[in-house]
Amino acid sequence: MAQARENVSLFFKLYCLAVMTLVAAAYTVALRYTRTTNEELYFSTTAVCVTEVIKLLISVGLLAKETGSLGRFKTSLSENILGSPKELVKLSVPSLVYAVQNNMAFLALSHLDAAVYQVTYQLKIPCTAFCTVFMLNRKLSKLQWISVFMLCGGVTLVQWKPAQATKVVVEQNPFLGFGAIAIAVLCSGFAGVYFEKVLKSSDTSLWVRNIQMYLSGIVVTLVGTYLSDGAEIQQKGFFYGYTYYVWFVIFLASVGGLYTSVVVKYTDNIMKGFSAAAAIVLSTIASVILFGLQITLNFAMGALLVCVSIYLYGLPRQDTTSIQQEATSKERIIGTGRGG
Repeated sequence: MAQARENVSLFFKLYCLAVMTLVAAAYTVALRYTRTTNEELYFSTTAVCVTEVIKLLISVGLLAKETGSLGRFKTSLSENILGSPKELVKLSVPSLVYAVQNNMAFLALSHLDAAVYQVTYQLKIPCTAFCTVFMLNRKLSKLQWISVFMLCGGVTLVQWKPAQATKVVVEQNPFLGFGAIAIAVLCSGFAGVYFEKVLKSSDTSLWVRNIQMYLSGIVVTLVGTYLSDGAEIQQKGFFYGYTYYVWFVIFLASVGGLYTSVVVKYTDNIMKGFSAAAAIVLSTIASVILFGLQITLNFAMGALLVCVSIYLYGLPRQDTTSIQQEATSKERIIGTGRGG
């Protein structure tokens, strides 16, 4: 299958990464505010569902702009959406896998201490790197592998919270907890790289792929919403507790999701992970200013590791494959000359 190659400038890639990082940091801070305010608490499951709908509508609008005319827009929708059930099924895989990941993460938190969960869940960063190597046949330099594991350690330190003693005795099954976290980590790595492979393995428009994925995402989140909060939603209403701040959080989540797909399309999932780590650092710094959070030594060390790992991963590297190919071709030419 021919791999789609679209030339975009380095400035555009850096712009998308910067916007994605800033939006993710702002989203974290705004989300915390909406979940800690004294106002009526909204259903987070409905917010996730509304976010998927907004991302779908924006993608439809961007596809209409990309096609340039109503006729081509209708043709694109009929061919790629209505006329391609196999493609819809293909793009439903990430949505289903992410749903499994979220449920496994919840199960793991129920059977592991928060500190243990924080450390083990960061294994999704090297897991994504391994999936990138095996599923996309890419090679990472030794320095890049070091930076990936350095990032994993940095994020762990940034998010580290010492275990607190509690009088409530909860029956936990560590074996089940570690099993659940292993599945969650694998799901995280696989789903992200799978979506990247689908995006880059054909010339299909990014916005078409987004529409295909968000359609299935809406179905999955709707089912999850009513399984989780169905009874209360019927009693209080779907938009119960929504304020201007909640809508702002949903807007940030929608914009962040769209920029994430652009980043995956034009860079890769590992860079997405580095961007997410930088957003964690920025949002924590913002929390110091807005919520009076105390900076700890662990955070300072973790933030330093995150910054160094981002720098190391972004260092220019030799394309050894092309050098080897050039060397091989030169040897063949020399050999042919001698043979003649």
